[in-house]
Amino acid sequence: MILETERLTLSPVTPKDGPLVHPIMADPEVMAHWDVAEIEDPDVVDEVLAGQVEAMAAERAFHWAMRLTGDGTFLGLCDLSDIDWRHKRAEVGFILGKDSWGQGYAYEAMQAVMTFAASQGMERLWARTQVGNDASEKLLAKLGFEEEGYMRGHVGREGGRRDVRLWGRLL
Repeated sequence: MILETERLTLSPVTPKDGPLVHPIMADPEVMAHWDVAEIEDPDVVDEVLAGQVEAMAAERAFHWAMRLTGDGTFLGLCDLSDIDWRHKRAEVGFILGKDSWGQGYAYEAMQAVMTFAASQGMERLWARTQVGNDASEKLLAKLGFEEEGYMRGHVGREGGRRDVRLWGRLL
């Protein structure tokens, strides 16, 4: 399913996106608030994408590559994952390369993802942020998500534990 916005085309992720995703996931600043540190091995990124393609085939998720509509510049990824069709809920997420930060692309893409989720019968969306990820938290609030919980030490990373905020929104 291809989604289009004023500036973006969101197309399903394919294994061919690996070389475009790798530099983003290899960037320590981009990955600072993810559950894993930067991924330097392109083969690992390829495995991640293969898992996303498999999840889409099984109708457990939708994963999109974000590109500028005009010239096709790759910006990052966004998703509707952990889909629970019975309870009509799913998780949303996004990752952008640093060059795309602060330009409203994630907001625009997530609006399209939310509209798509509603069209698929979803009634509730949720997201997680690691504490300290102020930009993502501001974006979720702007999209109408509300903070619903705080989980201490939820993520183990680099020998320590990280706290996580849970966000939710009814459609």
